[in-house]
Amino acid sequence: MTRSAVLGAGAWGTAFAKILAEAGSHVTIWARRESVAATIRERRINEGSLPGVKLPERVTATSDLAAAVAETDFVFLAVPSQTLRGNLADWAGHLPPDATLVSLMKGIELGTTKRMSQVIVETARVAPERVVVVSGPNLAPEIAAEQPAATVVAGLDAARAQLVQQAIALPYIRPYTSDDVIGCELGGAVKNVIALAYGMATAMGMGDNTKASLITRGLAETARLGVALGADPMTFAGLAGLGDLVATCSSPLSRNRTFGEHLGRGESLEAAQASTKQTAEGVKSCLAIRDLARAHGVEMPITEQVERVCHEGVDPRVAVKLLMGREMKPE
Repeated sequence: MTRSAVLGAGAWGTAFAKILAEAGSHVTIWARRESVAATIRERRINEGSLPGVKLPERVTATSDLAAAVAETDFVFLAVPSQTLRGNLADWAGHLPPDATLVSLMKGIELGTTKRMSQVIVETARVAPERVVVVSGPNLAPEIAAEQPAATVVAGLDAARAQLVQQAIALPYIRPYTSDDVIGCELGGAVKNVIALAYGMATAMGMGDNTKASLITRGLAETARLGVALGADPMTFAGLAGLGDLVATCSSPLSRNRTFGEHLGRGESLEAAQASTKQTAEGVKSCLAIRDLARAHGVEMPITEQVERVCHEGVDPRVAVKLLMGREMKPE
């Protein structure tokens, strides 16, 4: 029987611990606060992140990182993307020498414009083949409620990816493997930015034509950037591309869509953050994705306008006019 650690006690980390335990692994959740870890141990629930969801007996929790990762086969990383480098700098010395490191995060690092797998390789000083990425339409409350879903497990080492696939396969989770780490990570990061735009459009009362246009043109932006970085364009037609994009844009459970709705109602970035009280990865990632696109000469007009709304105070209605007024061109 495998042993797994999930580093991060947010909604997705907690839901993923449930998946792993139900698929047969012994799981330890690492929580920053001992009070959260104690509640999980004693009551088998993480009320702050995933209320009402009972965790299996195979799940325990600790605030001691070394204890969490000791003798594990898999270490699943589920912290906010912009905190990964700092956390890993502290954790690297405790990681088991051959454990597979699995990224559950969806973002691009500010400043470096690196994908999460690249940050893991660099900071933990491990071979790229040891890193696996999980991506796709993964709304934590739905998965915790055992609603059927599919996901993608991507890695350079096919054998490791298959081991992760086996470790999470359940009657309600169907994982597919892929070797396109770049495409899966970009799909997961950019969809958060497009979901912010979708949320803004929703709050402004725009219709289905607008929303469909945002999804399809957002997918085009993602694919252009992915191809420029060496991704397989077909990845963006799959679960980690279109699948994740549709789920994140259309679902009221999506943090990024919800955050975008606050912005679309005219709230400031600070007010929206205070209202949601959760991490909307797209808010920070839009800066890094914009910089990454510019560095590779890729046009990403929706991403550009989302960044301007989030960080330059541009009115969302002005951003829409700027998008619609761009020079005409072939699709």
